[in-house]
Amino acid sequence: MNTTRTRSRKEKSGEIVAYSETAVRNNHCVLEYCRTSMSALSGCTAGIIGLTGILGFVFYFIIAIALWLILLIKVGSSWNKYFRGRLNLLTNGLGGGLFTYVLFWTFLYGMVHVY
Repeated sequence: MNTTRTRSRKEKSGEIVAYSETAVRNNHCVLEYCRTSMSALSGCTAGIIGLTGILGFVFYFIIAIALWLILLIKVGSSWNKYFRGRLNLLTNGLGGGLFTYVLFWTFLYGMVHVY
């Protein structure tokens, strides 16, 4: 059973904007997939090049900001058609991505530099 619901909100100008809940969920699933893939690949990179300590975490946040900028460039000035806010593109799933990053970072670091 696939029902399409719409949510609406008022703009500052008084205009009512409707969002398809199905489309918003799909966009967030795609965003989560991108963030998880980015976290895994950057964790592998950090482990292979041997980053340790705070440098590894700084690397993650630099890559997360780079992904955010790439997504903003991709959607262009029409970001409000696809997402409710620009900051949600950065903060949504940042913590979960960090766990994935640390998992791959420590695993590859151990495989390359310890064993």
